[in-house]
Amino acid sequence: MGSSGIRWGFNIGNWKPSRNEWMLAARCVMQEEKDRIGRFVFTKDGKASMSGRLLIRKVIADQLKIPWNAIKLGRTERGKPYLANTKSYDYYGKPHAANTDSDYDYDAALFPNFNFNLSHSGSYAVLAAERDRNCGIDIMDVARPGSRDIPEFFRLMRRQFTPHEWETIKGAGSEWDQLEMFYRHWCLKESYVKATGTGLGVSLQRIEFHPKTMVLKQDVIIKDTELYFDGDLQSSWRFEETKLDEDHCVAVALNRDNQDEPPPHFKILSFTDLTSSAIPILPEDENFWTIFASKEEKPKRQQRDRTSYQQPSGY
Repeated sequence: MGSSGIRWGFNIGNWKPSRNEWMLAARCVMQEEKDRIGRFVFTKDGKASMSGRLLIRKVIADQLKIPWNAIKLGRTERGKPYLANTKSYDYYGKPHAANTDSDYDYDAALFPNFNFNLSHSGSYAVLAAERDRNCGIDIMDVARPGSRDIPEFFRLMRRQFTPHEWETIKGAGSEWDQLEMFYRHWCLKESYVKATGTGLGVSLQRIEFHPKTMVLKQDVIIKDTELYFDGDLQSSWRFEETKLDEDHCVAVALNRDNQDEPPPHFKILSFTDLTSSAIPILPEDENFWTIFASKEEKPKRQQRDRTSYQQPSGY
């Protein structure tokens, strides 16, 4: 994996699963995961959940060499997924001889702090993984906020950001630029609370971000945004920010920063990549495909339209 970790993405929007692909994917997750995925009303949400579970299993199988069908996943009380295996495996995917009949921490001496986190929004599911430090990731699709106009949307969300952050958001330029800056700040806050494992139990007003680079660009990773918690600069945290495309911003939060490390770029995986190390867990289920194929992709809603956004109106 290297010292700078892994950043993967999967394009949900471009994935139109064939019968064989969806049947294979369904066989490569746990039954409870499959059941949860099957309950989604729209295929877009099912695909997002499925690809997320596959991303997690792939990074564990590839990096820790635990066989795909031996991986056990759990969730913390706050909902953060973690590796729940208690039996140790060697680099060839075989249980250590001394541990075959007993429970021990998985590869504890090699990866005591292996950490991963997942997010999805819009057209992408993304994953960040680190060998020896906590990480959190969040992605946001920069889209019109439902039927509300931008000023009304900001008014409803005013308590989620500090006065300094609102000054940054509203000073970004056009209403669309302001919306992008809003979602960028949301990504930063989400990535931090996910890395710390606190979820939304902490007040977002206590978390304040100071971007230095004001415009994110596709395939360019910046790491100069500063975090203040209760007014104090948190210099041990680094935030990697970029755009996967014109409409998706992403942030990765890392603790125990090493400024000398070059930030890793996102690798967009294909379905073949995603399942390259997969070992089926469940039997085939033709009905799972039939139900999936009968669903709508997503609900009808207003389309994204950058040209409709006007210059700031002074709110």
